[in-house]
Amino acid sequence: MSSHTNNPPEADSDSINFYDPAVAAHPQPVFRRLRDRCPVRKPIPGVAVCLSRYEDVLFALRHPEIFSAVMPAGLIGNVRPLIPLNVDPPEQTKYRKFLDPLFSNKKMLAMEKGVREIASNIVDRFADDDGCEFNTAFAIPYPSTVFLQLMGLPADDLDHFLSLKNAIIRPDAEDPEEQAKIRNESGEKIYAYFNKYLDEIEKSPRDDLLSLFVTAEVGGERMNREEILDICYLFLLGGLDTVTSTLGCMVSYLAQHPDRRQALVDDPALIPSAIEEMLRWETPVIQVVRTVVQDYTIGGVELKKGDPVTLVLGSANTDDEQFPNADEVDFERMPNKHIAFGSGPHRCLGSHLSRLELRVALEEFHRRIPEYTIKPGETPVYSHAIREVTYLPLQFGKGQK
Repeated sequence: MSSHTNNPPEADSDSINFYDPAVAAHPQPVFRRLRDRCPVRKPIPGVAVCLSRYEDVLFALRHPEIFSAVMPAGLIGNVRPLIPLNVDPPEQTKYRKFLDPLFSNKKMLAMEKGVREIASNIVDRFADDDGCEFNTAFAIPYPSTVFLQLMGLPADDLDHFLSLKNAIIRPDAEDPEEQAKIRNESGEKIYAYFNKYLDEIEKSPRDDLLSLFVTAEVGGERMNREEILDICYLFLLGGLDTVTSTLGCMVSYLAQHPDRRQALVDDPALIPSAIEEMLRWETPVIQVVRTVVQDYTIGGVELKKGDPVTLVLGSANTDDEQFPNADEVDFERMPNKHIAFGSGPHRCLGSHLSRLELRVALEEFHRRIPEYTIKPGETPVYSHAIREVTYLPLQFGKGQK
């Protein structure tokens, strides 16, 4: 049995529910409580172990031979593991060798002109108004439109895609069995949708990612239909949700911290480093799940093969041991080795695209709307799981250009 040494903390039986919207709105105090009291602990029913310290989380992310990302099919309506998210090395490596160059920083920067045009056109719709509900006005349509264009899918299908995505990530039901039913039904529709388009592409390839998936070789062989569907399923969830969630968290923060907002307006060159700091502080993907595939000891706690483990990325990103003055938001923090995009072989495939979309969004939004606050009498509403501001009412100030 291997081990990763830390002094074992005192046990903590307090209940911490990451699915509480109040925790999603202000999770940082909960993260500190986890790290201080019991960084290796049982946080919620059904999860064996929770890791909350930066050192432990980073180790787990970088060692899939101990903490595997392979998950059982069916958890989110899928009938097979999603590629490359739920495939470990060495099998995963061939998919990443194919996909990584498609989402390289150079490739993504080449898209900037088109991405900026999309952002500007959407801001045009509400820039002259007194305010907007940011989630529906911008955070949803902007990255979704970028995704549809990248994939070569019709813009008119956006609402359909969003309904499928929401049913998977946030099913509208309290009962676990009903949630599973909703996810499974949505999953069937996702597979059916992509099957239809892949049939058409095989007859007449186009200049888009879906056509590339159909014609390209991975590991010296053409991908079969199931492999392509498993990639598309993952892309749909990631492309339509994570940037939306991140933008909402960032703009909500800026709306409630006018000095920080004004700093970006006064010096747009600060935006890239501000994005990194808000990714660290806000961390929309609070947690990811792994499975122990060999007996291991971490933080003085013995893990057994088969144990599920939750890696709390949000807590790791606010750990004082890694980030001096971690509770202070510093737009010029250097270095800033946050793990909002994960780390190791499963590091987020779309991180370069996400950074491009976030930078362009903040540049275009603040260029046109330099003054805004939360609408008086209103409160932002955060969802659980992947933190998303589902309701972000903004009131615009004077000075829009």
